[in-house]
Parts: sequence; structure tokens; C-alpha cells
Amino acid sequence: MRALQAHILPLTNVAFNKSGSSFITGSYDRTCKIWDTASGEELHTLEGHKNVVYAIAFNNPYGDRVATGSFDKTCKLWSAETGKCFYTFRGHTAEIVCLAFNPQSTLVATGSMDTTAKLWDVGSGEEVSTLAGHFAEIISLSFNTTGDRLVTGSFDHTAILWDVPSGRKVHVLTGHRGEISCVQFNWDCSLIATASLDKTCKVWDANNGQCLATLLGHNDEVLDVCFNYTGQLIATASADGTSRVFSAETFQSLCQLEGHNGEISKVCFNPQGSRVLTASVDKMARVWCVNTGVCLQVLEGHSDEIFSCAFNYEGDTIITGSKDNTCRIWH
Repeated sequence: MRALQAHILPLTNVAFNKSGSSFITGSYDRTCKIWDTASGEELHTLEGHKNVVYAIAFNNPYGDRVATGSFDKTCKLWSAETGKCFYTFRGHTAEIVCLAFNPQSTLVATGSMDTTAKLWDVGSGEEVSTLAGHFAEIISLSFNTTGDRLVTGSFDHTAILWDVPSGRKVHVLTGHRGEISCVQFNWDCSLIATASLDKTCKVWDANNGQCLATLLGHNDEVLDVCFNYTGQLIATASADGTSRVFSAETFQSLCQLEGHNGEISKVCFNPQGSRVLTASVDKMARVWCVNTGVCLQVLEGHSDEIFSCAFNYEGDTIITGSKDNTCRIWH
């Protein structure tokens, strides 16, 4: 384990490039930093935002670009190799809180507190379209693997499925009774999962927009949801301090991951689908066995809440980002 004194203020997010050779951290100190995973050395500091850098992403699988979304209402596109800023995307009228590259790395989608999402051209730096239709902030967004659909999740209790080429609304996913905290496609683009503060997750048919199932069991807000890489499993993270794994085929609960002493803000699978990683306000991250629900590892050392975590592509390295201003690399 290596602890990196990453920033002078708390971290907001961490993310690996596809190979796991480098990773990025965003922070309240208004910067994003690029790190070498093996050595722990800082490669670049991406400076220029005038407020918190909240949303960050590599353009995986390529990994030669980084996008940063900030409370200063702009998104910036950077070279991961030189740290140079290519473009500043201006147009949102409130904080940017989520972003993603399409799989082809030709577009960046940004979601904002101004209730809109915008699509930006990576090559030209121009705005391609504004996706308007939500009535409250957009908190999460996800492209499908072909890049022709984008789903946005909002505090207006709905998710909207958009056609990327035309910028048109395809389906409005209605049924949640609370703000949506997270939206995600499965790998073959057939399903969408939504997590909500109404204590449930819902699974939707991405083709017709119908709700297929409501995943029950949590007794507090669900803060994160994800599919494993093959799309057969769904993991949830809740403010009730537990995580659950569900079958994406039968929608039955397969196991409950119990052991944290506080809300779990992030959950993710390793690429192999055999492990689940959770990050909690209890200052710890945990690694769990998907099949048994047994906790295999407790990652201790942070001195404040952990609100970001990620596996590398091999599944043998984990990074965690904390309010204690550090990130840690676990091998």
C-alpha cells in the first residue's frame, strides 16, 4: 500500500486509465492530477479551473485524453501525455457534476446542476447538442457501449434515454419516488440500472423504456449502482451501510455485504466479476467475494471518509480517494 499526499484539499474522484498504468485524482483544490501507478509519482497537474474539480475521466480505452468537469461551470479537455489543455467547453450555467467520454472518444457528455446535459466534440472543441428535458440537476450519466445512446439521471426522480446523433429524447424512465443518484448501462446496452434516494434500484429495458424490476432490500438511500462487466450481476451501495449483489437475470438478491459502520457511497466490481469493492464514510474500503458475500480484505489507513474507489483492469490494484486529501494505492 502506498499513500500519496495528493492534494491540499479533499479529493472528489479517482479513475484509472484502461491499462491501469496511470490514474487521475480530482480535488477541491481546483486541480486534477495524473499519477504513475507503479511509482506513485505525480506526472502532471492539470491547472486552470477556478473552482472544485468534481468529475474526471480518461478517454478509455485510449487513455491519451482527460476530461475534467468543475463547479466553475466549465469542462476542460487535456492531453494525458503532456498535461496541456486542448479546449475549455463553456455553456453550462451551473456546476458540472458528471461527465463521460463516448466509447469512440469523439464526444464528451457533461451533466450539470443547470438541469441540462451537453455533448461536446473532442476534435473541434465545439458544442454538438444540449439535452434539455429534466426539471432538476443531472447527477449521473452513462453512454452505452456503441455510443449511440446516453442515459441521464436527475434529482427530478426520472432518468432520460437520449439518441446521441440527433440529441432527441427516446424514453423517459419514470417510477422512482426520490432523487436518482446513479444511472448505468449494462455491457450489451439492453438494460439500464438506476439507483435512487427512495431506497430502491430499478432495472429498465433500454429498448422500450419499460421497468423490468425494482430491487428492494435497502432501508436507506441507494447511493450507487453498477453492473459487472458481463452484465449478469448488479451491485448496490446504500446509506444503510450495506451493499447488495443482485442477479441481472432473475433480479433476486444473491448476497448482502455487511461490515461497514457507515454509509457506502461507491461500489464497483473487479473486471473479472468475482469481487466487489466498497468505499465508506467509516474511513475504510472493503473487498468482498461476490459468491459468498464474505469480506476478503479491509483497506484501512485513511483518516477520513472515502468517497471514491476503483479497480485497475487486471483487478490486482485498487485506488481509493478520501476527504483526508490523500489517495492510496493498494496492491
